[in-house]
Amino acid sequence: MKNIFQLLLACLILFPGVVSAGEVRLKMATTTSTDNSGLLAVLNPPFENKYNVKLDVISVGTGKAIRLGKNGDVDLIFVHAPGAEKKFVTEGSGIEREPVMHNDFVIVGPDADPAGLKNANNIVDAMSKLIEAKHVFVSRGDDSGTHKKEKSLWKMTGKEPFGDWYLAVGQGMGVVLRIADDKEAYTLTDRGTYLAYKDKMKLRVVFENDPGLFNPYHVIMVNPEKHPHAKIEMARNYSNFIRSSEGQDLIRNFKVNGEILFHPDVIK
Repeated sequence: MKNIFQLLLACLILFPGVVSAGEVRLKMATTTSTDNSGLLAVLNPPFENKYNVKLDVISVGTGKAIRLGKNGDVDLIFVHAPGAEKKFVTEGSGIEREPVMHNDFVIVGPDADPAGLKNANNIVDAMSKLIEAKHVFVSRGDDSGTHKKEKSLWKMTGKEPFGDWYLAVGQGMGVVLRIADDKEAYTLTDRGTYLAYKDKMKLRVVFENDPGLFNPYHVIMVNPEKHPHAKIEMARNYSNFIRSSEGQDLIRNFKVNGEILFHPDVIK
């Protein structure tokens, strides 16, 4: 016993921070847009300091984030695909689905706009023009919230995109924007990630402000009845924090180059 105590003491002296008494690790799966935009770098540290917790963030597409929640690999998820979220809760994998914030989706493309999306009357018209023009379109193709939204928009046209012009790359939003920029292609993106990357690209918004492009985010805790090891109380602390006045103010005031990326959805 004495030797073990001496070993722990030596670790504390030689490697400060490696052993942190009382620190809890909370695992969260979230969409790439919350991470790529830079929001989590602003939102998470105050929470970690307040609760002496280390938040381990797994940034993936919403589909994979939900699967991680179903498997009990994380304690909570922070995502943006309402249909899939509701299913996650109704089938018993998640509890306490709560609104946090929203932004919207936009279609970005080359400023010359060869498909004529700037003249589209609505989102169905815009998606139809993309199919007709067959100019290169880069899809995330990763079952993310953005990919789910894209598929629902194609479905509204009654047609399926196919051919060499349609590229499903299976990547996160930041990578997809870079690929689309390199190819002078179109893509669907959440506005927050686009604004975070705007100054690094030539792509510009060519279609926006349609009701069908609304993009809400919710936080959901993994059901402890299904996964008893889930840190439910700390997960609830995080949910409450990002929905508190402090958390909502951090979201409200988060800007890139003076532009707001997300809008809080909790009235305080």
